[in-house]
Amino acid sequence: MSDRRLKHWGWGYEDQQRPHEEIVAASEGIVPMLGFGQAPQRPVELDKVELRDSRLESPGGIFTDDRHERTVHALGKAYRDIVRGFYGQFDNPPDLVAFPDDEAGVEEVLSRAADWGAAVIPFGGGTSVCGGVEPRLADPDRPVVSLDMTRMNRLLEVDETSLAARIQAGARGPELEDQLKAKGLTLRHFPQSFEYATLGGWIVTRAGGHFATGETHVDDLTESIRAITPAGEWESRRLPGSGAGPSPDRMLLGSEGILGVVTEAWMKVRPRPDFKATATVEFPPGDAAFSAAARGAVRLIAQSRLMPSNLRLIDSSEAATTMAGDGSATLLIIGFESHGQPVEDRMDQAVAIAEGEGGRVASRSSSTPNDRAATEGEAGSDKWRSAFLMAPYMRDTFVACGIIAETFETAITWDSFEDFHGNVIEATRRAVAEVTGAPAEGEGAPRVSCRLTHVYPDGAAPYFTVLAPARRGSEVAQWDEVKAAASQAIIDNGGTITHHHAVGRDHRPWYDQQRPGQFAAALAAAKSAVDPDRMLNPGVLID
Repeated sequence: MSDRRLKHWGWGYEDQQRPHEEIVAASEGIVPMLGFGQAPQRPVELDKVELRDSRLESPGGIFTDDRHERTVHALGKAYRDIVRGFYGQFDNPPDLVAFPDDEAGVEEVLSRAADWGAAVIPFGGGTSVCGGVEPRLADPDRPVVSLDMTRMNRLLEVDETSLAARIQAGARGPELEDQLKAKGLTLRHFPQSFEYATLGGWIVTRAGGHFATGETHVDDLTESIRAITPAGEWESRRLPGSGAGPSPDRMLLGSEGILGVVTEAWMKVRPRPDFKATATVEFPPGDAAFSAAARGAVRLIAQSRLMPSNLRLIDSSEAATTMAGDGSATLLIIGFESHGQPVEDRMDQAVAIAEGEGGRVASRSSSTPNDRAATEGEAGSDKWRSAFLMAPYMRDTFVACGIIAETFETAITWDSFEDFHGNVIEATRRAVAEVTGAPAEGEGAPRVSCRLTHVYPDGAAPYFTVLAPARRGSEVAQWDEVKAAASQAIIDNGGTITHHHAVGRDHRPWYDQQRPGQFAAALAAAKSAVDPDRMLNPGVLID
């Protein structure tokens, strides 16, 4: 286990927090570029945070009431969480944090919590952006234990014949991949939160990962799951597929910790790729950022069944903000990868489709086991990838500079995409203008951009980014108003309230509108069967 401590607010470890002088220097470039923002403020230091006393006496062992741990486990990583942490507002800290080393420890947490009448919130990397790990309960007097799974982080077994691995749920992305790499294998699941998020967190939130087509969700990589519930063990049979009724794995996938604590899973792994190819294709931006030509290229490539690993469309505004381009073009990033098989032929076919829709290849690169870098200039895809990985860290700086910086995502079928995209963009821009008072266009106007993160033959997952000036002290209220308008526009126009960010507490009003009422009743019945005292993550998914 690492001795590094997570920041009590914001993204990353304490030793990754940039000195205030560096943030001031960064703001001197950020504010002029965006046309809005303020002189950076300093976050409230941990020793200045007013934290409610624990309502439970720690029994020691795997339990702690440590001040730092209680603040780390009090919030997720949504913009509203970052802002509250920055200002030292931890209104719902857990009373205790537990760090089990094995399933016996998980069972001890559930047993003691039952005796205390406490709620238990499973906690992986704490990267939830929808209120999934915050101890914000309908009963504010109920004590809470945050159950941190990160000590259960081992690769337990590898089946090299079936290409599967049994992995503990608390393994974070890097340690999971490091252990598989020693076997020449990879899970190849890289969400933006990869550095901190855990396997169990991916499973219970149905996380989207590396692949933009095909195996886009962790669902597609899951062979079987084991969990501990208040009513006992839950473990599915390990099979490549089964038609035996509703899947027990599918009940746990996306369950967000309300049915049981996932402790381990058999996951489908693969040899590490050694053939790769990437291309960046430029399209004119069009009136709505995504031109019909760019959308058509993406759709046709997805429907060609070429199965690129990467197929991301980035609108001109986001390309400019992330410096992947100069803002004059929409960028289509295409990637292929394989173990043991060249991928250039498939790349040629995908590029030909894009060019046939009016695209222009701006850069292209490839690598093989013997040739690690055959490139034609610096690719926009490389710049965008770097910005993508740094975005959560940059958001901390944006908060310090009085800038609203947040994202939301959805999915929609191709036949509805054009109207859907335009309506959601318009509703979001209108809400941002109303709550910030900023000009709708021109210098200082808020930015609402979009990219396609995952693509299917029948539709795509638009991922929206909002950058806008904030009023100090009112950031959370401002964002909540924008979020409500955007979320309602998504539901009203036929989309899903979330494609891969889960539901949590923040998305509940729109999730309730999306799902069938009978399904809600069935889910509540399942909850009653395994957790009759409503101990696990109350308020998430169901009341």
